[in-house]
Amino acid sequence: MFITFEGPEGSGKSTQIALLCQALRERGHDVLQTREPGGTPIAEQIRDVIHNIENTAMLPTAEALLYSAARAQHVAVKVVPALAEGTIVVSDRYAQSTMAYQGYGHGLDLKELAAITQFATGGLRPDLIIYLDLPIEAGLGRKQRDREQGKGEWNRMDQLKDAFHRRVRQGYLLMAEEDPERWLIIDASLDIDTVHATILDSVERRWADRG
Repeated sequence: MFITFEGPEGSGKSTQIALLCQALRERGHDVLQTREPGGTPIAEQIRDVIHNIENTAMLPTAEALLYSAARAQHVAVKVVPALAEGTIVVSDRYAQSTMAYQGYGHGLDLKELAAITQFATGGLRPDLIIYLDLPIEAGLGRKQRDREQGKGEWNRMDQLKDAFHRRVRQGYLLMAEEDPERWLIIDASLDIDTVHATILDSVERRWADRG
């Protein structure tokens, strides 16, 4: 089972991913926790380039291709082999991030991005996309607070304008509306335990439906 987490900046993905993976392991499942961009040594190097706050001259097209290059390495080297062994893979972001950030956020052509993604992933799609929704002001406020406290990551994408992040959020909501069977939208402003319980219940029900 391939589960991915999506959401705007500061939506609490890292916390909820850790809680879900812990709960699944306690129930006897083999779980691989990973992230994008990253997850493999080469993909992590690409992540450093994309997220470097000094790379302000990076074009959206270059950004999209770098994310896709990291994804190709991640999927082939880590995700597909784990799934083949029956492992539950939980990834912090996947292809929907490219559609949201580079597509809706930067305005790149969605069909072209979809074609690049198909090439990079071999058509691998998540069984469940968990989208933690949060108004962008609240999410970026969380990120800024963590930055001031020396916690978390503040990268090049975080410092883009509010209008960009609003387009990203709207893009996520549009994608979820188009594929409701695959997406689970959760109000990330709720308390941590409530969000976790909702996620775990959905994952367990989907696992049971697989027989």
